[in-house]
Amino acid sequence: MTRGLRSRFAGIILIVGIAIIAGLWFVGNSPKAINEYVEVAVEPAISPDYSDIVIPANIAPINFRILERGQRYFARIHAGGEEAIDVFSKTGQVRIAPGKWRALLRSGEGGKIFFDIYVMDAERGWKKFRSITNTIAEDDIDGYVVYRRMKPIYNWWKEIGIYQRNLVNYDESLVMHSRSFEHGCLNCHSFVGNNPDTMTIGLRSAVYGSSTLLARNGTVRKIGSKWGYTAWHPSGKLAVYSINKVRQFFHTGRMEIRDVVDLDSALVCYFLKDNKAVCPPQLSDENRLETYPTWSPDGKYLYYCSAPVLWNDYDTVPPENYEKVKYDLCRVSYDIRTNNWGRIETVLTADETGLSILLPRISPDGRFLLFCMCKYGCFPIYQSSSDLYIMDLYTGEYRSVAVNSKYSESWHSWSSNSRWIAFSSKSNDGIFTRTYLSYIDNDGRLYKPFVLPQRNPVYYDSLLETYSVPELITGRIKVGKSQLGRAARNDNSISVDIPITSATPKAIESEPWQER
Repeated sequence: MTRGLRSRFAGIILIVGIAIIAGLWFVGNSPKAINEYVEVAVEPAISPDYSDIVIPANIAPINFRILERGQRYFARIHAGGEEAIDVFSKTGQVRIAPGKWRALLRSGEGGKIFFDIYVMDAERGWKKFRSITNTIAEDDIDGYVVYRRMKPIYNWWKEIGIYQRNLVNYDESLVMHSRSFEHGCLNCHSFVGNNPDTMTIGLRSAVYGSSTLLARNGTVRKIGSKWGYTAWHPSGKLAVYSINKVRQFFHTGRMEIRDVVDLDSALVCYFLKDNKAVCPPQLSDENRLETYPTWSPDGKYLYYCSAPVLWNDYDTVPPENYEKVKYDLCRVSYDIRTNNWGRIETVLTADETGLSILLPRISPDGRFLLFCMCKYGCFPIYQSSSDLYIMDLYTGEYRSVAVNSKYSESWHSWSSNSRWIAFSSKSNDGIFTRTYLSYIDNDGRLYKPFVLPQRNPVYYDSLLETYSVPELITGRIKVGKSQLGRAARNDNSISVDIPITSATPKAIESEPWQER
């Protein structure tokens, strides 16, 4: 053995020896080996706040950081009859072994799961805090969530990506990125229910123009018009989407200076088989702004939001009376067999609520309608007044839900079993949008939300991107990012003539800066 090798070998032995001694010391001073500690009658502060929440049995480990001051940390996690999980830490970061975590959750379905936290102080020894108690739901959540990531800056939209995240673990994969088509804008991803086999993505590019990608059963087609907010009929045979003339402007003297106005909008119905688009007169009134379509699970009603046009000038931004625009919640019946639209019904008016009603989404079981309301306008992500509300469609009664904070909550979706929602919230700091999950029971009660778990407990502390428009789906998207990128760059697209009438706006697309 050469002198250099001997030196390196001796160094390795020394490091290993130090690690063994340190480990033995730590174990010898852990709560497993000592019986002396002081009980503290409060729960420990942890981040993210994973306390008093309901979690699905198929969620990835909810790793966290203990915020209490100390030199050593110990967490014991136990539930059901499974062996407890013990985690030792010098930094306060608690990272839970995935295999043990899955077994623990499955053994405790429908019951409580406890987090016992110990912190060692050099002078006072070990302290045991009051246990954090959470609940393991009997209902699983869908396996994936799809969201958009981008910088929260009004003029920085060139680095936008749509990602899918496996909720059982931490695997995140890119669905499509703006760099695949010369840093254009992509948004408004939508699915037929919670099925990943059909997906649309709206695109806008100075190089490749405005279009919509339709991914269906492993193939991708490019449609030569950009779809806005999109709602697929449960049959998958047609989709209703919005065309909007939205513009951004700015305020002074408030936390969120950005604002958006929709100067003109209407809804368009696209039939997949015939590649035909029509504007039903019920959905394209020249005196109204129609947007945010969503179907009832049986496909018999289209719900949407509608507001009166309060200006004559469609080019001045902001227009006169923009702050007085408040949307009603409406619906219209539809018969897919005869392709007949019924009359408009008003479900809930802004006059009743005093607020603007936006983003209706109906639970797959048809029982509840989740929506958000804010002081005015059409863009809740820029308004701290935006809160989530739930309506019982059996009784027509609605109420605010427990997930709301003093900042914006919006952009929500349902799980396929109607027991979970994913939504966007700025509750942490009022600036960065994050994806939160919340359990909802049979009576429509929403439980305390929790932020999407990450492998690194301090992940969100340094993340300078927003997570927005979370859509829960039952499986992985089958088309790849390269396939979608090639379709976006393809000069050939399916031509669709939008029937423009005096009642519908010109085909002016949404601005690329829109943060959803």
